[in-house]
Amino acid sequence: MDNLQNNPGAPSPVFQFNNENTFDFRSILVKYLGYWPWIALFVFLGMAGAFFVNRYSTPIWSVESTVLIKDESSGMSMDLFENTGLVKSSSNIENEIGILKSYTLAEEAVQELNINVQVYKQGVLGMVPVYGNQSMLVEVDWNHPQMVGGVMKLVKSEGEGFILTLEEDNFQTFNPGDPFYKTTIENISLNEGEYAYGEWIEGVNFRFKVENVSAQTGDEFLFRLQDTPSLAKRYKNELMAGPINKEASILSLKLETPVRRLGEDYLNALMEVYLQRELNEKNRTSDNTVRFIENQLSDITDSLTFFEDRLEQYRTQNKVFNLSEEGNQIFERMQELETERSQMEINLKYYQTLQNYLDHNNEGDLLVPSVVGISDPLLNSLVLNLGELQAERVRLSSNYSNETPAVREIKNKIDNTKNVLRENVSSAIRNTQSMIGELGGNIRQVEQQINVLPETERRLLGIQRKFTINENIYVYLLQKRAEAEITRASNSPNNSVLDWAKAGNLPVAPKTKVNYLLGMLLGFFIPLGFVGLRDFFNVKIQDVKELEKLTKIPVVAKIGRAKYGASVPVLTEPKSSVTEGFRSLRADMTYLSPKNKEHLTILFTSTVSGEGKTFCSVNTASAFALKGKKTLLMGLDLRKPKIASDFKLKNDRGISTCLSTDVCWREVVQQSGMDNLDILLSGPIPPNPAEILLQDRFEEIMKEVKEQYEVVILDCPPVGLVSETKELFRYADINLFVFRQQYSRRENVELANELSEKGGVKKLYGLLNDIHLNGRGGYGYGYTYGRSYGYHDDQPVSWWKKLLAKG
Repeated sequence: MDNLQNNPGAPSPVFQFNNENTFDFRSILVKYLGYWPWIALFVFLGMAGAFFVNRYSTPIWSVESTVLIKDESSGMSMDLFENTGLVKSSSNIENEIGILKSYTLAEEAVQELNINVQVYKQGVLGMVPVYGNQSMLVEVDWNHPQMVGGVMKLVKSEGEGFILTLEEDNFQTFNPGDPFYKTTIENISLNEGEYAYGEWIEGVNFRFKVENVSAQTGDEFLFRLQDTPSLAKRYKNELMAGPINKEASILSLKLETPVRRLGEDYLNALMEVYLQRELNEKNRTSDNTVRFIENQLSDITDSLTFFEDRLEQYRTQNKVFNLSEEGNQIFERMQELETERSQMEINLKYYQTLQNYLDHNNEGDLLVPSVVGISDPLLNSLVLNLGELQAERVRLSSNYSNETPAVREIKNKIDNTKNVLRENVSSAIRNTQSMIGELGGNIRQVEQQINVLPETERRLLGIQRKFTINENIYVYLLQKRAEAEITRASNSPNNSVLDWAKAGNLPVAPKTKVNYLLGMLLGFFIPLGFVGLRDFFNVKIQDVKELEKLTKIPVVAKIGRAKYGASVPVLTEPKSSVTEGFRSLRADMTYLSPKNKEHLTILFTSTVSGEGKTFCSVNTASAFALKGKKTLLMGLDLRKPKIASDFKLKNDRGISTCLSTDVCWREVVQQSGMDNLDILLSGPIPPNPAEILLQDRFEEIMKEVKEQYEVVILDCPPVGLVSETKELFRYADINLFVFRQQYSRRENVELANELSEKGGVKKLYGLLNDIHLNGRGGYGYGYTYGRSYGYHDDQPVSWWKKLLAKG
């Protein structure tokens, strides 16, 4: 480039070497926006897909209800049992969530709805479940093994019958003896065919009948048998429950379902079962209290009647109706002591019953001690705590196995509570027995005072004493029974439903706006992602800037895309951008030529075949000829000559002829058909192309042609494939290394760098060929070359590969 440095008025080359690794956002943006037809197509397809999904997908509805978890009990139950410990003072939110999401509650709700037969209608994207106003009634014998899970089709036939077929074969056997274990049916024994209404369709794994089908002949119905355990598990897992916020004691229950009315009915049934369960627990406590009192009343009534009859009989026979003043004092003292002893005996009976309960590990309902008048706060607290723990274990066991940590922890708490309670009961029994013994001693002392009374009065006092004791106990028990019955009558659930189940106004799925947005984004990013991946894995030179970053030699020219089939656009398309590119190259070659040199020799080569060196050679030679320079185009690619076909010449004689015979090169030079341009073709392909160009005769020919022509263009073989090109660099004033956009591989640049740095090739410049604006913000390829990397005859390129190459 000495000439350029010495000539300040000369314009700089078209492209200069640039090793700056800068990020050009604008060029990347323009490049990707150039794919707008593909983007528009994919966006349209994405939006069309979203429309199809939104239009034909089964809508999913969100059904929601709210439940208030109260912290205090309601009504008279609080007043009557607040001091007895029968009613809890608060509710645990997490426990209530666990109850609502339990399998037991879900099973009861499913049984309330009777939804074991699911009817479907055929939709565009599959079956759509139907609920309510059904014109088909199927009765299933769930005490018999049933085949569940698969879909059956019923078609109403002419007359009083229907045709039953199997739509699916994924049936399982539901066994009522083991409802949680189902097996796949390998061979279905159900015979497809016509059946009558009301006829039991019975087999080893099924027993059901169709009662009625209110439809026209030929109407079809799809239905599936669903066992209760599977339904309960499904609804249990699908139910979402949680407080509306951290501080609230209001629970929100949500269920997403394709049938909103079914979802509403299920949530309502679940809440009704939940409230009824809570009420049943409270009523069970009252019922246990009444039952215990009734047992005590049954025993005391007989004694009261007996002593009442004896008292009346004794008074009548002995004409004694009232006690003396001394007798009344003794009677009152005796009555007080015996009433207290009777209460102690009732307490002792309760303690013994409780001890028997603990010793035999019963799981029945416990009776709170305060019901029988025992006011020991520790004992009442322990009994209540034990009852709550046992209820919690029942709830957990319905959802988890006995080996889960939560169930094991509850069991440990129950065992510990029982141990503490057992010790307290044993101590209470000993204390009560001691008090009963002490009261017995006091009673015996009073009885000694009775002995000083007259015999008639003494006997009357004894009978009246027994009667009064039983009467007081009877009245006491009647009072307790009345309290328990009042409590039962006033029982109500602590919790209440704030909002019964209601579906939203719009389905939650498919999400129309989200699907359209997703379809648009996918349509936008799929082609861009494909292009990005293609560029990421692409090993070919994409544009001039990339070539400048990779190469260490100056890039002095860029040649645009010629129309498909135009081999010499400088002649056929003089106003095209390609022709302007070669004119610019011609000017640059003039400035790059050695100073004061009248004759110019330019060598064209490349790494592999197909990069366009012959195309550039032909058109550069034509450009110089058009300027009036006497130009010779020499075809030195003896292995794969192409110049002859571009000018429609015969390649029967050429440089190989001159080097292998005594024929003078002037005799084989051919006219190109245009002024100032002669062509020396390669000639017939010799058996030794590498050696033939290394002859001294070739050096003589080069001297002669340089003297006779102002410009000599050498079309040499690819230097990356053959060796002789390296020997030809010494004949040229300027060496042009041709790269082809989106064809030349990045590693090809290393050869050019090596030739410049280590090979000693002077005046070596880069040329990027076939640059084209392809509507994608970059440059693409238009002129047709062989697509292979080997140096052999080109194979025809199929139309679809050409299409992909353009895309």
